Amino acid sequence: MLRICSLFALIFLAAPLGAAQPEISGVPRVIDGDTLEVAGQRIRLGGIDAPEMRESCRSASGKAWRCGVWSKEAAQQMLAGRQLRCVDLGRRSYDRLVGRCYLDGRDIAVALIEAGAARPCLRHAREQGQEQAYLRAEQRAKRARLGVYGGPLNPVAGFCEVERPPAARVADIVPPAQDCAIKGNVSANGRIYHLPGQRHYDQVTMRSTETQWFCTEAQAQAAGWRRAKN
Repeated sequence: MLRICSLFALIFLAAPLGAAQPEISGVPRVIDGDTLEVAGQRIRLGGIDAPEMRESCRSASGKAWRCGVWSKEAAQQMLAGRQLRCVDLGRRSYDRLVGRCYLDGRDIAVALIEAGAARPCLRHAREQGQEQAYLRAEQRAKRARLGVYGGPLNPVAGFCEVERPPAARVADIVPPAQDCAIKGNVSANGRIYHLPGQRHYDQVTMRSTETQWFCTEAQAQAAGWRRAKN
């Protein structure tokens, strides 16, 4: 009996406290602008939506163009022969798992939005904690009028529909300049600023009137804020 109890104790101590998200790695085959096949598994990229293959868009001059085909080709050009690391987000879309894929450590959904090959699906991006990153990418694509942002936008897919933040609020959660991305947050612990890459950076939403953007740490400290510990 003692031996059995000891065995169970060893198994319990050796077991991980939390299961890691399954990862899939490999060179992708592009199905369309938001669906890949990696190592034999079809993956629907979470938090974004690309035009369907048969979908057409209109340019600023009103000319129709095959944005669905173009979106796929843009993804193919971006990912051809490249090794991806994909994480299963724990959901399914038809026969596909919903995942997030990284190329050299960067979320490829951000790159696809920046290229105008896809749009943020805010309903799901928000749930996945990616809303701000995807909105920033969208703002860059809009300014450059790339891809689907080069003309009138088609209606967003039904499953993506969500009340978008008013323009003023979008501006609040997007840094005023690329070099001014330090987030100042007010909490029970006082005025604390977070640098890009720090542990809680993405959790600071910048929606409160008390939050503030800073360009340098010196600027933040001069205003009475202190740096987050991690």
